Amino acid sequence: MTWTDRFAPSLDDFAALARKAFDDLPADFRRQTGDVVFRIDDFAADEVLDDLGIEDPFELTGLYQGVDLGRRSVLDPSPQTSMVFLYRRPILDEWCERGDVTLGELITHVLVHEIGHHFGLSDDDIHRIEDDA
Repeated sequence: MTWTDRFAPSLDDFAALARKAFDDLPADFRRQTGDVVFRIDDFAADEVLDDLGIEDPFELTGLYQGVDLGRRSVLDPSPQTSMVFLYRRPILDEWCERGDVTLGELITHVLVHEIGHHFGLSDDDIHRIEDDA
């Protein structure tokens, strides 16, 4: 393969890869995920990075924003739309540094990780599940 005519994947390319990654997940998993909006940005907003105490925007590859399923109640007002953010530039940077996974595999990993937060799992819970898999 020659790379002389290749370009970095665009935000739209990432959105298509994320959609394919989600569509390839088991049907029960997708069904339990419910209504989640997937958004692709180059980087997290400065306010988000500040809130998380992250100085280097390349350190954040994804983010879940919303009320996780375990904390929702039918008595609560309608919750804000749950969103999973994937950050293109940090994902591309990690992909280049690692060199041991495809871009599709890395996008799937970040997507599933953030959906785990939607289910109410902590980072430690998610890492334990990954280690056991």
